[in-house]
Amino acid sequence: MENFLRSILDNDFFVYLIIGIIPLFWIIPYALVVIYLERKVSAHMQDRLGPMRTGGWHGWAQTIADMIKLLQKEDIVPAAADKKLHKLAPFIVFIGSYAVYAVIPFSSQYIGSNINLGLLYVVAISSLAVVGILMAGWASNNKWSLLGAMRSVAQIVSYEIPTVLSILVVVMIAGSLNLQDINQMQSGWFWNWFIFKKFPFVFIAFIIYFIASLAETNRTPFDIPEAESELVAGYITEYSGMKFAMFMLSEFVNMFAVSAIAATIFFGGWNSPFGSFMNGPLWGVFWFLTKGMIFVFVQMWLRWTLPRLRVDQLMYVSWKVLTPWAFACIIGVGLWIVL
Repeated sequence: MENFLRSILDNDFFVYLIIGIIPLFWIIPYALVVIYLERKVSAHMQDRLGPMRTGGWHGWAQTIADMIKLLQKEDIVPAAADKKLHKLAPFIVFIGSYAVYAVIPFSSQYIGSNINLGLLYVVAISSLAVVGILMAGWASNNKWSLLGAMRSVAQIVSYEIPTVLSILVVVMIAGSLNLQDINQMQSGWFWNWFIFKKFPFVFIAFIIYFIASLAETNRTPFDIPEAESELVAGYITEYSGMKFAMFMLSEFVNMFAVSAIAATIFFGGWNSPFGSFMNGPLWGVFWFLTKGMIFVFVQMWLRWTLPRLRVDQLMYVSWKVLTPWAFACIIGVGLWIVL
């Protein structure tokens, strides 16, 4: 047995495979917890109880019951749909979401791939989800699905611009696209975090990034691709069972991914807010996950607070509000650095 394990560890392919699978051990339980929290947070905000019956204390097993139900659901493909593309779409969306985790530094000791172009990779690979969404809408041969997919593509492409510009503000200060290097530059007490640097330009850049990230993940008030009152369920109308669950899983994976990037480039990543106190590889994981989950909670909070934007309002916010302000932040930080 020992020789077998040693032979596996000596094989680079298996080592990379193991490293690549590690985030799944976080994603699967995280998704179950977040689905439960989404119900409870919305219930308490609307003065309701949420799930309380199934599984004992505060209905904690309701999400597990729903997961088992989805596993048993019949996989229905419409007769007029493009069957190959219809089946492939949810996998492409999930791959685009999961691949982002390759460069996210969970601690000072764990990062899947410590590449120098980490931030550029995040922006590039996350765009793969757009292909899957458009594929799902077109392959379903359903007007509501196609309309939802077209909305989603227009939305994500539009909000990529302010997202990249807000990230560029941090890159100008750090002088690096490597996420691990950006983390290490923010070590020490919390006032070393980039959110407090070059005030107020970086703070405004963070607000722009967070608003744009809501649109990137189709969260309220930017959930028009899945607008139930208008499009049934948008691009996922014709999906059922585990393929439907994969779209939902991808959304929750994206929620944490954009939150993790915000925590990394603005709020010190895995660094403790108290300097060397409560710092180290294991504490780094704790601080990183805590910061990320706080932003996930804010996304839930906004979902049950804000109304959905119209399509014209959506484009107005991107092109006439966020993008000009992002350029202003870049110019402000550039002048600050030069002077």
